[in-house]
Amino acid sequence: MSIPNGPPPASGVAGEVPPETGPEGREARPGVSPEAGPEAGPAVGGEGGAHRGAGRPRSAEAGSRILEVATALLAERGLAGMSMEEVAARAGVGKATVYRRWPSRGALALDAFVTEFQSQLPLPDTGTLRGDLQASLRSWVRAVNETRAGPMLAGLIAEAQRDPKLAVAWRERVFNPLRAHHRAILDAAVQRGEVPPSTDAELVLDLVFGAGYHRLLHGHLPLDDRFANRAVDFVMDGIAPRAGN
Repeated sequence: MSIPNGPPPASGVAGEVPPETGPEGREARPGVSPEAGPEAGPAVGGEGGAHRGAGRPRSAEAGSRILEVATALLAERGLAGMSMEEVAARAGVGKATVYRRWPSRGALALDAFVTEFQSQLPLPDTGTLRGDLQASLRSWVRAVNETRAGPMLAGLIAEAQRDPKLAVAWRERVFNPLRAHHRAILDAAVQRGEVPPSTDAELVLDLVFGAGYHRLLHGHLPLDDRFANRAVDFVMDGIAPRAGN
């Protein structure tokens, strides 16, 4: 699935106030002169210094560790229960290290979710629209039921309703790429001549995956393979009479 997994948008997402900055806007870190370059480490020990403290992960390790800790906390408590301070403490890094990569809690949560979710939804190629939609919805159902992505997804959707900046970042970094990923299924069906070019691909995707989100968020009925297959059958029954027009 082609969800981007790069650094978060520069504008960030509302959620927390970054650490204090020194002159010229750089972060003020203990033991570092305000005139020091951005990669300078603490005078004694600490991350990036000549005598790196025992147990402190290096830069590449730190990023992976931060994402893993954030993912675990999000799955356990949701976004409201995750703080940058606890992420830093559990990852064994300074709070400034977290903020250098992710300007807010929401930005970190988005990257953690993308990292967890991106490999769960391969694009199927069964040869039919019905088969491709069923395989895609089943993969989505299994991802939200059997991986940490499920609790993270529900929590991020809920938080996005309260945080406009997070809502925009969610659409740009998760929803839109995922939508394009699934729209390719409809494009392939049109190319095969299985459905006419006039088929409303956006409505088909809303009906198929909207049913999945509805059950995920409300939990009122089973969210399983049987549901996925039947939901697609209902949608396909609605498309079929129009396919010959």
